[in-house]
Amino acid sequence: MQQKQFQFSDKRVSYYFDADSKQLKQFCDPAHTIFITDEHVHAAHGKKWKGWKTIVLKAGEEYKLQQTVDAVIDTLIEMEADRKTMLVGIGGGVITDLTGYIAAIYMRGIRFGFVPTTLLSMVDASIGGKNGVDVGVYKNLVGTIRQPEFILFDTVLLKTLPDPVFRDGFTEIIKHAAILDAPMFKWLEAQTPKKLRSNKAAMNWLVTRNAVLKSKLVQRDEFEQGDRKLLNFGHTLGHALENQYELSHGEAVAIGMTYAAHFSEKYTKFKQTDRLTALLTQYGLPTYAAFDAQKVFDVLKHDKKRSRTSMQYVLLQKIGKAVIQPIALTELAQMIQAIK
Repeated sequence: MQQKQFQFSDKRVSYYFDADSKQLKQFCDPAHTIFITDEHVHAAHGKKWKGWKTIVLKAGEEYKLQQTVDAVIDTLIEMEADRKTMLVGIGGGVITDLTGYIAAIYMRGIRFGFVPTTLLSMVDASIGGKNGVDVGVYKNLVGTIRQPEFILFDTVLLKTLPDPVFRDGFTEIIKHAAILDAPMFKWLEAQTPKKLRSNKAAMNWLVTRNAVLKSKLVQRDEFEQGDRKLLNFGHTLGHALENQYELSHGEAVAIGMTYAAHFSEKYTKFKQTDRLTALLTQYGLPTYAAFDAQKVFDVLKHDKKRSRTSMQYVLLQKIGKAVIQPIALTELAQMIQAIK
């Protein structure tokens, strides 16, 4: 097990890489800890945590709602959870988002930690302190920024993931490479999901590299006033697609990155769109899709990155270098309509 620590504005967070989830007793007291997980994770791995107090939720983005939060809070009250209780979210991005948000508002804030169980949550969703819920088709409209006590990374948990869920996580890895790390982008071009899945050392390296990349960026801009916005590459259009078309997060963001690459051609003279789409395809991710452009734009224009009549859009100058470009909403609507 390898430990790294990251100091954020008000908390030092411990990351435990190449760890075993059975080691949780080293970081939290079973008598004062409640796990929050979903039915899929519980079915696959619940025996590992037998004896811990556990709340099991239905699985899926459609349950990342305030109603779920209210139900969990009712259960915490029944379990007599107090200000010394620690919550541990064990699952994918939905579970980590819910757990962090619930911990932020229950009794005005209690401690929490994460054990991400999907590749997507290991390299992105569990990191950075953003936690929240969806409101209708609007992704993460309500939430907090609050850091966990710890994140424990156990890549053995990835073995039980269905292939589509495993591949989904590569969207955020490719995103990090596209905006921050050209050498990693080139390295990914020489790999395949199948080859990486069977290589535990490579997966530990990849998870560690991406977690560190994102964490260092968040350290510089925890509350998203500047560079942290770069992490939204592909997400503006992606979020507008995700809930309307029942796409996975990775699928929606992959399409969003493809469109953002085309927008980059106009605004930054980006010349590597084909290279980006080729890598997405190599990892089994979609690039172009048929959708109702007006319907998607009507949701997109409510994105948190909107500034009156324009959207702060993340574009690429080159692989490994991203910038934030204001794009007028009228122009954005026209470009979305034009790309097929």
